[in-house]
Amino acid sequence: MARKPRPAKPRVIVTRRLPPNVEARMAELFDASFNVADIAMSRDELAAAMQQCDVLVPTINDTIDAALIAQAGDRLQLIASFGSGVDHVDLAAARGKGIIVTNTPGVLTEDTADMTMALILSVPRRLAEGEKLVRAGEWRGWSPSGMLGHRIGGKRLGIIGMGRIGRAVARRARAFGLSIAYHNRHRLPFEVEQELEAEWHADLDGLLAGSDILSIHCPLNADSRGLIDARRIALLRPDAYLINTSRAEITDEQALITALQEGRIAGAGFDVYTHEPAVDPRLLTLSNVALLPHMGSATFEGRDATGARVIANIRTWVDGHRPPNQVLEGWV
Repeated sequence: MARKPRPAKPRVIVTRRLPPNVEARMAELFDASFNVADIAMSRDELAAAMQQCDVLVPTINDTIDAALIAQAGDRLQLIASFGSGVDHVDLAAARGKGIIVTNTPGVLTEDTADMTMALILSVPRRLAEGEKLVRAGEWRGWSPSGMLGHRIGGKRLGIIGMGRIGRAVARRARAFGLSIAYHNRHRLPFEVEQELEAEWHADLDGLLAGSDILSIHCPLNADSRGLIDARRIALLRPDAYLINTSRAEITDEQALITALQEGRIAGAGFDVYTHEPAVDPRLLTLSNVALLPHMGSATFEGRDATGARVIANIRTWVDGHRPPNQVLEGWV
């Protein structure tokens, strides 16, 4: 496919509001259009945007599927996604139309790991439940049997997906006295396992059965969708906890809610939901669940760094080079 000319000042459409300094820099460098209302674009609005721009800057909430890509105008050459995940973009369709896709890996690793560790501490120790008790004016003072939870130190943390975030969580967890076991498509190098004091489990079922706390960090793709299904949820012990700050679709949310309701697992912490921003109302009634509004990466520093990475990808593309974070079809 012949390479199209790249404009010196491309028309860039951004689908959501970004940090002010990021938008200001984009306005200096590009012919940029921003979503001032910060309301998610409809499918028709996305289609119109893709007809009018050289570069689209979507977020993980914008589904850029094959049908939308097929309707895209000839001038659209780059989808510079604001975020590390790319499961919202049909990579094969983009490649077929000669559209480059980029993401922003690595910049949110520490922020997401911090939030995951907060949930790992919060759920077994019932911190969210205790905070609600105080705010509701229902706390009656200290008692030997009041608000009992589980000690963190000495427990076994099972990590599914030992990429950047999984490894960052493991480093934090070791400092709290947790032992680390993990399941990954590929075993980590010996030196990394030694550094993290992490034990590889080739068998995912075995990891689930032996974990006191399970934390999910694999990307969402065809292999991981529904990975933690009803059968695998049943392998968790009744005193085990599940933490998910990755993608909700990796778990069977309905089966997980049923297990929580029936006490077949001790509790869970979620930062992601299958139909977000809608949250299954049954989750709201469960005291053994900590619920966060998809805020694992929500730091000023992280958003600024993500914006800077998007700008770098666009500028490199304008200069005629391969963007540093170009995503290849089949990326996981």
